[in-house]
Amino acid sequence: MDFRLKVFYTVALRLNFTKAATELYISQPAVSKHIQELEETYKTKLFERNGSKIALTPAGEILLKHTKNIFEIYREIDFDMSSFINERQGLLRLGASTTIAQYLISPVLARFHQKQKDIKVNLLNGNTEQIENALINKEIEIGIVEGQSKNQSIKYIPFLKDELVLVCNTKNPLVQQNEISLEDLKTMKFITRERGSGTLEVIEFALKQIGFKITDLQIEMQLGSTESIKSYLLNSDCFAFMSIHAVDKELKNNELMVLDVENLCVERYFYIITLLGKSDSLSELFIQNIAAYYNLEL
Repeated sequence: MDFRLKVFYTVALRLNFTKAATELYISQPAVSKHIQELEETYKTKLFERNGSKIALTPAGEILLKHTKNIFEIYREIDFDMSSFINERQGLLRLGASTTIAQYLISPVLARFHQKQKDIKVNLLNGNTEQIENALINKEIEIGIVEGQSKNQSIKYIPFLKDELVLVCNTKNPLVQQNEISLEDLKTMKFITRERGSGTLEVIEFALKQIGFKITDLQIEMQLGSTESIKSYLLNSDCFAFMSIHAVDKELKNNELMVLDVENLCVERYFYIITLLGKSDSLSELFIQNIAAYYNLEL
């Protein structure tokens, strides 16, 4: 039954029998057989089939909810029982928004792995909205995000301060100015992140405090990653608000430059997020490691 539930869970997430078979290292007919046996056990259809496309039925949605809970309990059992023999084992599913995943979390993961070699970490990368949704849907146990929004079902733990700075190519004519005025902002061309990005959300909030809307800026393009924005800036006269952590290398190499903006300081915290009222030993262990790495009290 456990393996059948694993097959069902994989198909439910991928909504594709072929992808599920590949992921589970079994044949597609074997996947179909396991699903059919589950449907016979519960005497109800779990998937609606429309040609090559499938979707969960209401019964399938209920079984998916229970399956997530079952696997979460198994994961906690594996970790808690392994601690009795001083061989901590288990799987930690971690989510991090783009800036954090690319520039901050890797050294923490490396240090964690050195101490806990038998704990496997799966890292999901996405924007803040995607990571929060993954946490709510129990696809991850911990998220690390940026942003101003607060979901009522999520616990937010501030752990690291960040500053968003205005940057551009060092060849841009405006680098000669000591300070960018608020009126200058309206004439400049910007590259921003996509909707759902925590960075964009923070920028919008900061601009609102000085009487600006994001629509007051000339947005040349929205791009889905920090790296793509940096590459665009290096090949254009555009501007972008970016995390100081994200442009450290380019500033040192004199490829990008920070510009001061009149009466504008954009600061934020990165947050560790967990489901409200939900805690487990493995997640707590990882949070302790983050705190130790950054010398913080969380």
